[in-house]
This record gives sequence, structure tokens and C-alpha cells, in this order.
Amino acid sequence: MVFPSIFTQDILDSLEEGVFTVDKNFKINSFNQAAERITGFERTDVLGAYCKNIFSSERCMGDCPIAHVLENGTNIQDIENSIFTKSGKEKTIKLNAAIFNNGQGEAIGGVISFRDMSYLEKLEESLKKRTHFHGIIGTSKQMREIYTLIKEIATVNSSVLITGDSGTGKELVADAIQKESHRANKPYVKVNCSVFPPDLLSSELFGHVRGAFTDARSNRVGRFEMASGGTIFLDEIGETPLQMQIQLLRVIQEGTFERVGESITRKVDVRIIAATNINLTEAISQGKFRDDLYYRLNVIPVHVPPLNERKDDISYLIRHFINKLNLTSPKKIVDIDDDAMDALLAYSWPGNIRELENAIEYGFARSNDDVIHRSKLPPTIKMIKPCKELFGFENGEDEKSQIIELLDRYRWNKTLVAKELKIGRTTLWRKLKSYGLDQ
Repeated sequence: MVFPSIFTQDILDSLEEGVFTVDKNFKINSFNQAAERITGFERTDVLGAYCKNIFSSERCMGDCPIAHVLENGTNIQDIENSIFTKSGKEKTIKLNAAIFNNGQGEAIGGVISFRDMSYLEKLEESLKKRTHFHGIIGTSKQMREIYTLIKEIATVNSSVLITGDSGTGKELVADAIQKESHRANKPYVKVNCSVFPPDLLSSELFGHVRGAFTDARSNRVGRFEMASGGTIFLDEIGETPLQMQIQLLRVIQEGTFERVGESITRKVDVRIIAATNINLTEAISQGKFRDDLYYRLNVIPVHVPPLNERKDDISYLIRHFINKLNLTSPKKIVDIDDDAMDALLAYSWPGNIRELENAIEYGFARSNDDVIHRSKLPPTIKMIKPCKELFGFENGEDEKSQIIELLDRYRWNKTLVAKELKIGRTTLWRKLKSYGLDQ
């Protein structure tokens, strides 16, 4: 079988996408250079061979794209598939399949064009490594400094005090400290000090013996004993009553305590991480918090900034929340439009990351297509008048330089550049035009 002269080997080899053609018996009769590069097979390896024997794809065995176009006479576009390269490595591709007809309109074979998608998987993984730190999302200067600090204190047992507004992710920072520490494989116990009444908090932290109080029907091990050898996280430490603060101070200083209703002194080895959204220095001046406990806890201070001070992290957080929602919903959202992004960037976020997550969930639930539009955002946000923002850069020249660097890296593939910058293609186009790069 001879294909139309337009499909000469020189033309096929000039294409960036891999292309091969088959006859009606599914034997390969042309294979371009891009196909060789993507698959590792040389042209001489595959010519005359059945395509299913070359690529060993699951689709070849049950849902062959070429068979589909030959049987139905309709082309296929952007089908994701996995193939095996010559070295045996599995590779993800996206393919198009089309039918070839002769002059009489009879099908004489098919053509498959495909592109390597594994680089996108690597890019996604690279972005994840650069934007995720033990579940914390962000690449801003403030967050990178926190990541560095967490790594630096990994081998010490010093107490850590995490401060920050409600919803900033203090618990995630505590989790990251524990995971990076040399106690990572030891017990990790969390206690929210604000949820227990004062008379029960002591029992919760230090345990009790049978008969210590009315409902104490048996001995109970406290959270400090559970965490022995590991780490205890005391959230909302600023809410603890003064009498309990004395007991906590003793544990930190001496490593000893007694269960409620017992006179036996017990010893425990625990690293303490505490967190609060209360200004403890003000609480000390008001007589609500002991200064000696504060200084014992505040050996290594970590302040988590509010979201309005790290707005360049917002786009990464949005993508994370959308991906998270996609996992649990039949609805699939692939993007957020530029107008919606402008509104989200202009909003002040008094509720911080928790409020942002709620806003994205609201937009996700209301969206009728695969893109979240400004009209689907919560009323308090969609009414915000956007201000002109740079995406994570201190000035326009820095942003321009970064865009030029990415354009060079991705050979002016604007889709990939926009993906790395976490902005829409329309936004990227506007920026290119404003910097005189649109040509």
C-alpha cells in the first residue's frame, strides 16, 4: 500500500509529534524521528511489525484506537494511553488516530500521532516538590524561611512555640517539625488545650488513678505518657488555666509529673511543640499566662504569616484544593479563570487558608463546567475590585526576567509557562503584551 505523496518521510520527520502509519492489517509502514525519540525504537525495528507487538499497550488488546477509526470511520483526539518503550519503561502519551482513504473513499489504513506526556508528570512532580513541604503549600520567602528553620532544628529537643492567626496552618507546621525530627518514628500525640474543661485537662494530660474523682472508674494513662520518647503537640496553649501552666512548667523543667489522685512521681522524655493564636506577651501583662512558662516554651519561636502577607502562595493553594476536591467528587474542575483569580488575589483573607479552602469548595460546588468563574465565588469575594498584582515578584522587571527564563526553558510553549507560573494563558498573554514579548 502506498500512502498519498504528501506524507513523505521528510515531512513526517519535521514534526515534533511522534507519527506512524499502519495498513489495514495494523502493520507499521512509516515511523518518524519524533516517534523514534519518544519510544526508543528505530525505524528499522518496527517497519512491517504489528503495532500491538511493538508498544504492548493495554488499549492494543481491547480498545485499539486504529481499529476504532477503521470500524467507525470517525477520528479520535487526545486519548491518554500508556506504552512501553524499547527499554521496557512505561510512558504516558496522548494520541490522535485518523483514517486514510484512497481516491475511491475506501479506508486503506490509519495514522497515529502522539506526544510524550511524561514530561508533564515530571513537571507536576517537580512543582509539587517545590511547593509542598510535608503537606504545607507555599513557595513564598516567608514559608521557605520556615522550611529552612524546621530542617535546622531537626536534631534538637528544644521546645517550639508556633504563633499565628487562626487558619494559617500552625498544626501543619507542627506536623512538619515532628516529621523532620529525629523523633519522627516515635509517638506523636496531639492535644487541643481549649476543648477540655479545666478540671479534666489535668487528667487528659497526666492521667488519673481509679477513684481520683467521680467518673474515674479505672486507671488512665495521660497524653504525656502516651508520647513518651516522642513528641507532644499542645495546640491553643494560651487557653490553659494558670494552675495547669504550673504543671506544664514542671514537666518541661524536670520531666516529671503525677497522675491525678496519685502521689507517685513519674518521669517522661517528651519534646513539646506548642501553638497559639493569642498574643502571649499581652496575656502575660494581663496575668493570664505565666512568663516563666512562656520563656520555657519559646526556645524556638516559629511565626506563621497570615495569607494576606504571602499572596504569591494563593495560586498554589487553589490548585491543591481543586485537586483535593476532584478526588472525592464526580465533578472535575481543571482550572480557575483569570477574572476569578484576580478577585481571589485582591481579597484580604481574614480567615486565612481555611477561608480560602472554603471559598474554593464553594466555587467548586457551584461550577457548571470544568472552570471556576468569578460569578461562582462567594459574594464577599466576587464583589472585590481587583488590584493589579504581580505573581510572586517584587517588581515588574523581576517578573519579566522570570517569564523570559521560562519561555527559553520551555521553547516558548506558553501552556507550560502558564502552568509553572500558576496563571491562565490569557493572563500570560496580557503579561507578554505588556512587556513587549508577544511577538
